[in-house]
Amino acid sequence: MNSDDERLGQLLRAIRRRSGQTQAALAIAANVPRRDVIRVEAGDAGQVAVERVRLIFDASGGRLKLSAWVNGASADRLLDEGHARLLERAAQVLVRREWQPHSEVTFSEFGERGSIDLLGSYKPLRAIAVCEIKSALGSLEESNRMLDVKERLAPKITFDRLGWRPRVVGRILIVPNEMTVRRIVARHAMTMASVYPARSREVRAWLRNPVTPLRGIWFLSEVSNRDSSTR
Repeated sequence: MNSDDERLGQLLRAIRRRSGQTQAALAIAANVPRRDVIRVEAGDAGQVAVERVRLIFDASGGRLKLSAWVNGASADRLLDEGHARLLERAAQVLVRREWQPHSEVTFSEFGERGSIDLLGSYKPLRAIAVCEIKSALGSLEESNRMLDVKERLAPKITFDRLGWRPRVVGRILIVPNEMTVRRIVARHAMTMASVYPARSREVRAWLRNPVTPLRGIWFLSEVSNRDSSTR
């Protein structure tokens, strides 16, 4: 039995008992078979689909967060490195298009706090690009919610920081040009198409002539190879 899975089972059992739920009630709340709850509590979470384990913890009032380690280093560190490379590549492309890149633009407006990974500004056409960098796709719902906030606040943030008001706002989700990420996007095709109707080619065209609002997803290579790497 895996010690991590065993500890996970002990935690779920403690949460469930504290809330007064039975295994059957928890299974119904999570919309999973009761045997999945039994397996997790027995220390056999590895025999249950990860998404179902997430649902079980959510329904119990807890939350499952996976952590991975590579050669003793947290995977978060590797993802941070990938995030930094993507941000640098995106900034390079913006500069080639004569945009001004502004990275990690923090804000605190109307109770909303956070930072815009990359804010591109193109003053000749009074356009801005609100770019969210994701080296790995986690919760799409949370990513979309935060981008909603950043897109809404971007005109005020631009005025406060740059002194002019944009007429055009682009909302761009920048992700690695990798098959794993493309499969995730394809799996959520309807949602992604409604939130980000434009794709890489349209995003690049918009950067050349940003005269109308845009919402798109940009598959970007971390390695510089002119535009051929940003398909």
